[in-house]
Amino acid sequence: MSATSLTETATSREALIASAERSARARARKRYTLVVTLRLVLLAVFLGLWELGADTGVIDPFFFSSPSGIAGQIWAWITEGTSQGPLWQQILVTLEETFLGFFIGALAGIVAGIVLGRNRLLADVFSIYIKIANSVPRVVLGSVFIIALGLGMPSKVALAFVMVFFVVFGNAFQGVREADRAMIANAQILGASPMQITRTVIIPSALSWILASLHVSFGFALVGAVVGEFLGARQGMGLLISTAQGAFNANGVFAAMIILAVMALAVEFVITQVENRLVKWRPQPFSGQDH
Repeated sequence: MSATSLTETATSREALIASAERSARARARKRYTLVVTLRLVLLAVFLGLWELGADTGVIDPFFFSSPSGIAGQIWAWITEGTSQGPLWQQILVTLEETFLGFFIGALAGIVAGIVLGRNRLLADVFSIYIKIANSVPRVVLGSVFIIALGLGMPSKVALAFVMVFFVVFGNAFQGVREADRAMIANAQILGASPMQITRTVIIPSALSWILASLHVSFGFALVGAVVGEFLGARQGMGLLISTAQGAFNANGVFAAMIILAVMALAVEFVITQVENRLVKWRPQPFSGQDH
């Protein structure tokens, strides 16, 4: 085959690959647009039915509020502030408590999971105590932390910490135990030290497990911070909910819940982006409905 024919064949193959990539991107954009559109339609229908039910008396707005009432309450908080101060200050207080509890709990859970996952003796010794601690309803500890640490931030961080720790620890521990034994054996044959095996084989293997736990554990950290504020605090979204509840203000309760949901979704988006960058090698999940 001549050089000209080889060049034409290579050019044709590159053109086909480029065309297939463009087609795949177009299908992905079309599907994303469809998903977003369906989500917006579903949200609009839900809110419309809720508002209609409140207007017609099918739903009692005193107990279940209404979308217009919730929007009005959020706008009032933004423009006039809350009974505890500016809305942004309440959000920042809750976020600070959540992030501190999340990062400390996640770090402790990852370290403990890897250490116990790599050392069977330690795992056997501490397993019974971990099971006992995990069996205690962690939300109940909020009252204990408030008594011991006061109404300030430490009690909320402590509750967020215990909410996060066991979730991340369980995934990290299981991820270490599920590491490929053949890869570990190969690394040992090549003379890798235990620390090198942990750093280059065990941790990358457990990374998917750990990152999966972070999605759930941030929600638990937020729950811990809000419950702690609900039980006793000087500022924060939990105190805002407690105050609205005491005043029988359903609009305030639902408005605070929506603000918390937006906060959680924003952080979830960031965690997803970080996960996608850290585990680019992971294949995309296959769905038989994708076309």
